[in-house]
Amino acid sequence: MSSNLSPVKASTKVSVLLPVPLNHPFDYTSDYPLPPGALVKVPFGYRELYGIVWETAGPSSSKTLKPLLTAYENIRLPEVSLKFIEWVSAYTMSSPGQILKMILSAPEAFEAKGESLYGLAKPPTRTTPKRKKVIDFLKAFPESLPLAELSEKTDVSESILKGLVKEGVLTLQGERPWALPPSPSQKPAQKPQLSSDQLAAAEEIKKSLSSQAFHTFLLEGVTGSGKTEVYFEAIDHVLQKEGQALVMLPEIALSAQWLQRFETRFGFQPAVWHSDLGQRQRKSTFRAIWEGNAPVIVGTRSTLFLPFPDLKLLIVDEEHDGSYKQEEGVIYNARDMAIVRARLSQATCILASATPSLETEVNVQSEKYRHLHLANRYGNAEMPEVKLIDLRKVKTASQECISVPLRQALRETLGRGEQAMLFLNRRGYAPLMLCRSCGDRLMCPQCSVSLVYHKFQDKLLCHHCGYLTRLPPSCPACMEENTYSSVGPGVEKVYEEIKTILPQARCALMTSDHLTTTQKIFDLVQQIQNHEVDILIGTQIMAKGHHFPLLTLVGIIDGDGALSGCDLRASERSFQLLHQVAGRSGREERRGQVLLQTHGPEHPVMQALVQQNRAQFFALESDQRSTLGFPPYGRLAALILSGKKKDEVEKTARMLAKKFPSIEKAELLGPTPAPLSFLRGHYRWRLLLKTAKDFPPQPLLKLWLSKAPLPSSVRIQIDIDPYSFF
Repeated sequence: MSSNLSPVKASTKVSVLLPVPLNHPFDYTSDYPLPPGALVKVPFGYRELYGIVWETAGPSSSKTLKPLLTAYENIRLPEVSLKFIEWVSAYTMSSPGQILKMILSAPEAFEAKGESLYGLAKPPTRTTPKRKKVIDFLKAFPESLPLAELSEKTDVSESILKGLVKEGVLTLQGERPWALPPSPSQKPAQKPQLSSDQLAAAEEIKKSLSSQAFHTFLLEGVTGSGKTEVYFEAIDHVLQKEGQALVMLPEIALSAQWLQRFETRFGFQPAVWHSDLGQRQRKSTFRAIWEGNAPVIVGTRSTLFLPFPDLKLLIVDEEHDGSYKQEEGVIYNARDMAIVRARLSQATCILASATPSLETEVNVQSEKYRHLHLANRYGNAEMPEVKLIDLRKVKTASQECISVPLRQALRETLGRGEQAMLFLNRRGYAPLMLCRSCGDRLMCPQCSVSLVYHKFQDKLLCHHCGYLTRLPPSCPACMEENTYSSVGPGVEKVYEEIKTILPQARCALMTSDHLTTTQKIFDLVQQIQNHEVDILIGTQIMAKGHHFPLLTLVGIIDGDGALSGCDLRASERSFQLLHQVAGRSGREERRGQVLLQTHGPEHPVMQALVQQNRAQFFALESDQRSTLGFPPYGRLAALILSGKKKDEVEKTARMLAKKFPSIEKAELLGPTPAPLSFLRGHYRWRLLLKTAKDFPPQPLLKLWLSKAPLPSSVRIQIDIDPYSFF
């Protein structure tokens, strides 16, 4: 597909959808009609924006309409992407422009001029350590580079580089057209021997692909059963037919080992899409996907919105995972939108999980989805034995979080030359710092939450807004010095305790605070695989997808942590997370064990984990939801009101509740302050609309909100099918 740029003259009116949060396209003039989906660049206020033609309205005699700046001939958004914009916009009650913004991730990749390349021209008049770093790099590697790439290689911000350009130290020395990155070297593919269950599941999916009709499969299998190899077979089928396949993973942390497995299986690397990509890779990948030159794409939830022209297969790995829910901007669940995207393309969608969501289970029971089940681990591997440690009976010292039985199991595991994992879904050293003198606790000034103490970095951090400060030497409330003590353990405290108990053990932390890039994740995975780590300590990012052959012990420090609160899915999510963590143990010949510390061993979640009886637990959970009419047996929509003035937000919430229309099959819960009533400097109130399963909430919401205009100082956010309730 070429990008022949053509200056245009005014004669035909075209409506252009722009990536801005507005509900309508804007009219411009063109020298000739353009098809819907055509990429254009237009003036918009003081800016120049990329957009797409929404429709051509016919001849124009208007002298007030502005002409298009550029029309990119033959560069057209696939028709299915246009339909997807309309569907997602209507469902999420977001503007079409917001959806387009997610689709047009890097349209400048089609600019013929490509990237501007800069090189060293003269020494700077003023030298700083950062500037010296840039100069030294360019002297050692005298090549011309784009500013973004130079910033990436030197770890110096683009603002400093632009200062050097303005000063004439760096000058424009050429342009590099946007093009595909060099193809990775091909390696011999290694196709594994599949079990009979895997082969049967793969054949069912291939039949669907051959039919070229929309189908959704639940690929359910116990941890270690080889679900990935089943959908690899499906990808192989798509590659032979020259279509495109998309694999979504819930987190970047899962991609490192997944990419290794993919390259071993197919002999090449797929296109990768996530927030950690450099500018050049992002643009070249975006263009390759649009032009159909990327046959396999793997990434996180945003990957779903890329402009695939020939998508035949969508895979949602760990479909139950909460990371697929986007909570900011356009609020959507990527798992649900993937199914819609597959239907619009008449493609096949695979939802893969060892612990499927209750919503997916119900869709299987109603035969909307087809069920494929892998009941056993691959090869000779057995499921690990799960034992509960009742912390009401097994006492630990006040400042200790690892019980005596777990300590003994760790010593025995390391004595056999095996590896262990300790799981605690709490970042930092302690979730709360309390003054021993007056009881004051250190709170975030912008959110109604405690600051988390990160001892290893010597900082206090809010995990909601990013506020950062140091531990004060004295209490601001009572002015007593050195009185703050930590309350509750985080993973750093577990690490510290392990180094005291087993000083010779090689330990590593696996959290989002420590693994900030894909390279760091890859390096840590390599160290674990090479047995350079004895004990891995971390949060939920290590709970899913990872396969370490020597890991035979999983210790869960706090099994009760996620069971409390106002979340209707608390039990389901706890079971899924703990089951996934347990599934990291004993994935090959050596049988694993799981020791789970709890204060409530009688809880249904704990009993289901010990008995490894997921069906019984989900039947109980299903009955409770059905009785209350909660999802998946009913519909929910959340309205979150926020603003700078506390009284005004409350007043608006109560006014909105009074104007709620009385309609059968619909019920309003609230208004009430949100559990996080103060977040990022804004006060928050929530209302929850509950409707029958066969009653879509969007039309009612439109009717209701049209009769209750909100003040401009209060913002409203609509969350259809809310996943969390903070």
